[in-house]
Amino acid sequence: MNNTNIKNKAVKMAVSTIGLLVGTASMIHGIFEVLQGNIMPDSLVTNAIGQHQKIWEYAALHIFTIIPNMLATGIMTIIIGLFFTLWAAIFITKKNGAWLMFILSILLFLVGGGSGPLFIGIIISIIATRIYKPLKLWQEKIPTPVTLFFSKMWPWIIYFYIFSYIFSVVFAITGIPFILILDLPTAYNVLLSMGYFLLFFMSLVIVSALSVDSKKIEA
Repeated sequence: MNNTNIKNKAVKMAVSTIGLLVGTASMIHGIFEVLQGNIMPDSLVTNAIGQHQKIWEYAALHIFTIIPNMLATGIMTIIIGLFFTLWAAIFITKKNGAWLMFILSILLFLVGGGSGPLFIGIIISIIATRIYKPLKLWQEKIPTPVTLFFSKMWPWIIYFYIFSYIFSVVFAITGIPFILILDLPTAYNVLLSMGYFLLFFMSLVIVSALSVDSKKIEA
């Protein structure tokens, strides 16, 4: 069978959806960076949200940037973030699409797109290489009951992940809803733990997508 004729729809949907979220979140980072104006960042690792843009004391979108100017950092983040988002949504299935996403992930991290492109972007870039590949190793090594268990999570797990990702970004910027029920330091600790929460459920999204496509269950 010609590998180019194989399209794992659930894997493609997972990669595109996660990529859209990462790219959009990076552009939000860029907007806040632009709002800080023509100033130098405090260090290579800083906060995209400036003191004058904070809605709550611990508002944080942590970034790494090699550009010594927040305005330029923001502009580059928005441009590369937009390209990353479009690539994930439309062009990821093109030849070498996964590897270009890999490169964009690194670039987006370096110019101030946040940690998402570095960690999540690289992971989904690797998974994207499977979109047109037979999942033989998955079929041979993963027991059928396990595959069926995770396939039953699809597509609800990806809907839950979308909600959780958007919720975490809103929480990071506004503090809502946890600042309404917790003291600020505790709310900030919850914010820090959200990253691990999202990585766990992203893993479930990927495993569920691979399980669906490996058994050719309709996505």
